[in-house]
Amino acid sequence: MHILPHTTLGIDFGTSNSAMAWRTAGQSAQLVPLEGKAAAMPTALFFHYEDHSTHYGRDAMRQYLAGEEGRLMRSLKSLLGSSLLQDKTAVHGQLVSYQDIIAIFLKLMAEQAQQHMGGMPERVVLGRPVHFVDGNPERDAQAQASLEAAAHTAGFQEVAFQLEPIAAALDYEQRLSEEACILVVDIGGGTSDFTVVRLGPQHAGKRDRTQDILATTGVHIGGTDFDHKLNVAEVQPLLGLGHHGPSGREVPSRVFYDLSTWHLIQWLYTAKALREAEALRSDYSDRHLHARLMRVLEEQAGHRLADAVEQGKITASSTAAVAPLDLGWVESGLAAQITPEGLEQHLQALLAEVVKCAQECVNKAGLRKEQITALYLTGGSSALQTLRDALKLAFPTTPQVAGDLFGGVAAGLAYA
Repeated sequence: MHILPHTTLGIDFGTSNSAMAWRTAGQSAQLVPLEGKAAAMPTALFFHYEDHSTHYGRDAMRQYLAGEEGRLMRSLKSLLGSSLLQDKTAVHGQLVSYQDIIAIFLKLMAEQAQQHMGGMPERVVLGRPVHFVDGNPERDAQAQASLEAAAHTAGFQEVAFQLEPIAAALDYEQRLSEEACILVVDIGGGTSDFTVVRLGPQHAGKRDRTQDILATTGVHIGGTDFDHKLNVAEVQPLLGLGHHGPSGREVPSRVFYDLSTWHLIQWLYTAKALREAEALRSDYSDRHLHARLMRVLEEQAGHRLADAVEQGKITASSTAAVAPLDLGWVESGLAAQITPEGLEQHLQALLAEVVKCAQECVNKAGLRKEQITALYLTGGSSALQTLRDALKLAFPTTPQVAGDLFGGVAAGLAYA
């Protein structure tokens, strides 16, 4: 294997999307194309049942949404620090752990990097959230160790870590001509992370940047949590959530909450889970609703439902208009919708927690909000307009600067 000396590869392995960038000492970071010319791709794998092929990223989503026979996996990063990570599942006739599946995805990234760069990097820097797991340092350390082990399995040798919001700051710094005190707002699929950091040309050359990092905070809330809330509010009632049965008792809700949580969906397709869902029939007054639920589960279409909600969220946010969700594939004529008003209503509590975490970061740095030069927004979920509006209320005089939402962290990791 040809090792490229003095070369660093930054890998942003994200809950929803992943990206890579590389840099040789003294040079600027360059993003590595992952799918065609696209520098970021969905963190998704699809294992095809018939030909035993493995598909990644957008191709994985296309295979799944086209109805190909197989199994889709997304949001694997959410399993880091969880006991579920070592659970085994059947992939192409073999039992493998979910940590092994993360390694399979990272191995693809290693192959893409090697092909693009002409060799393997001397050093790899992986991004990590401020907290993989909130309030549990032991499980947090376990999550990082598991990701490091997966990276070694994938073929990477020297592996280091950097906090994702700090990486975003290092990328932003390349474009600054004077000193600034920045609050980095990194809203990903699984976490929201914040850093107050001093940046600028006079800082960029320093080998040790410890003194420039004034505070970091993070909370385990991100885009997949927003999707979950919207799914529970707007779609799951169509399958029976909140419905009352003949005895007057509400249908047990666990199946609906798991069905609207990206990284738990695949567990609903086991024989045991299907039997439990079928047994809910007697809890329904309207068996029609139960039939919808069973069709989604039996056709392993939970991710399709979640994807429709995610796309509706993005459309409602970016257009400030109603985003219809066509669910005719569940039942002819069935539909739901995501509205800008619904985004504000259903996400209000989650966004309040995210904004509170941002404010705590500034307070922890010993600064007033007026002393923050700019909010630097990165991470795909930072594009959500309701989030930006909530941040504007909390930091009314501070300009918001949008970075490269999907490639900024990877580029910064290459500078780390």
